[in-house]
Amino acid sequence: MWNKISSPTYEVNVGVGQGSALSPILSALYLSLFLYILENRLKNLNIPVSLISFIDDGLIISQNKSINILNSQLFCSYNILTRLLNKFRLTIEHTKTETFHFNRLHGAFNLPPLDLSSIRGPILHPKDSWKYLGFIFDWKLMFHQHIDFYSKKAISMVKYMKLFGNSS
Repeated sequence: MWNKISSPTYEVNVGVGQGSALSPILSALYLSLFLYILENRLKNLNIPVSLISFIDDGLIISQNKSINILNSQLFCSYNILTRLLNKFRLTIEHTKTETFHFNRLHGAFNLPPLDLSSIRGPILHPKDSWKYLGFIFDWKLMFHQHIDFYSKKAISMVKYMKLFGNSS
């Protein structure tokens, strides 16, 4: 539909492959309405979360000093998200779902898992580090793991370049 002019409906049985230039454009067009509805539902229920989406990779961000309140906000958000995805005939890959908490406390802290089993989701145990779009985050935002990973990768790349430089 465009400017109240609607085309007839027809079956689409052809898709675009992963890595195609059309893939991000089509997913953005399809998911924009979904994200708009989701954001409005969460706002109407006074669930203070933010949403970030990059192609098919999404984040639900919640901030609170109480881990119990934080987990309840994430539980409600996840419940609304999965129900709305169902209505859009989309599914969430529960095995790829993770939870991660930033914290300023000194020393280690034990976080309770986020139990989503009552809504047919996983039990999520908070991760020590989190990789998103090529960045590796730790819970104190020190970036030690990120720097270690990419410096080792750069050093091994230089070693391989030296080996390949001597070949014909």
